[in-house]
Amino acid sequence: MALVNKVLVVGGGIGGMSAAILLSRQGIHVDLVEQNPSWAPDGAGITISGPTLRSLREVGVVDEVLAAGGFWNAIDVCDANGNVEATVPIEPAIGAQDLPGAAGIMRTTFADILGRATRNSGTNIRLGVTFEMITQDAEGVEVLFTDGSRARYDLVIGADGVNSQLRKLVKPDFPGPRFTGQGSWRAVVPRVAKNSTIYMGKTIKAGMNPISATECYLFVLDKREGMDFIEPGMWPQLLAELLAEFGGVIGDFRRALLDCSLSKPRLLYRPLIGHMIDGPWHRGRIVLLGDAIHATTPHLASGSGIAIEGAIILAEEIERRRSLEGALLAYAGRHYDRAQLVVSASGRLGEIEREGGSKEEHTRIIVETQNALRFPI
Repeated sequence: MALVNKVLVVGGGIGGMSAAILLSRQGIHVDLVEQNPSWAPDGAGITISGPTLRSLREVGVVDEVLAAGGFWNAIDVCDANGNVEATVPIEPAIGAQDLPGAAGIMRTTFADILGRATRNSGTNIRLGVTFEMITQDAEGVEVLFTDGSRARYDLVIGADGVNSQLRKLVKPDFPGPRFTGQGSWRAVVPRVAKNSTIYMGKTIKAGMNPISATECYLFVLDKREGMDFIEPGMWPQLLAELLAEFGGVIGDFRRALLDCSLSKPRLLYRPLIGHMIDGPWHRGRIVLLGDAIHATTPHLASGSGIAIEGAIILAEEIERRRSLEGALLAYAGRHYDRAQLVVSASGRLGEIEREGGSKEEHTRIIVETQNALRFPI
């Protein structure tokens, strides 16, 4: 007899879709509700680490991701003018040596691929809908939806992101995510190199990662005092000011921002926030997943990876355990250390960058964390 027969996933992001696909594969009826009626994420490019590629193969979409995106097996470290000073190889994940060391893809393209896989899994998807009220007893969870409909489930998964509303039912004392003191800039630009590329200025580090055969995305992290809203119309000027110390291809991009010769540049700015919530990650038959419990900054390109790994572990434990309580406790127990590693290491990297700290420590943290994540979950 199955541990659960009917599951609700609240949130149609990377973690929620992965969980829906994997649970549907077990023959479980899965409903997924997503508040955004267009199911379209914000964002430019997203970097996908080797361990995340390994997880995406388990979800069943890695071939599509690699076909639509870009990938690389080395990072070129350059000076501010684009002269290559070192090339650092990237080892693939253990158990996935046939896959690249890392990849990149447009976030919207990635969402489309996962969305098709979710639909093809048999998951019942409802857009523009979320929960209005949830009550539970020992045998199940009653859900009233915002469209007035009602349904009963064996399990509800809260994959509704960093500002999760479902989290209030599981962790009511959680004060909310913490601003890290940095902001993230991303822009889609033409692809100019085979590898991922890092450009080291005097005070700013920038990078470019391929996201297709013809495009890459530029990323820059800057120091911010607060999370004040920045009018999107100001983004080109502010990003150009940040890039003032660069020449080469980044200098060309900066000039295009200033003279508006780059038609409709795809820019995105967001303040960086993060948190790591102690287990257990469930209350009764409601369990949290992904950014709802472990939101990380992008320093290690592993935020999506730990969300997908969480979905894999949750599905595995539901399939193998004899009690739901045991499955949910085992899920948090298996997943916590890797998620905590990513969140804490990423946070420390941000601190070093803000404070102008040790480059040696910065490099050591990246190498040690990436090596640890190469091992299977």
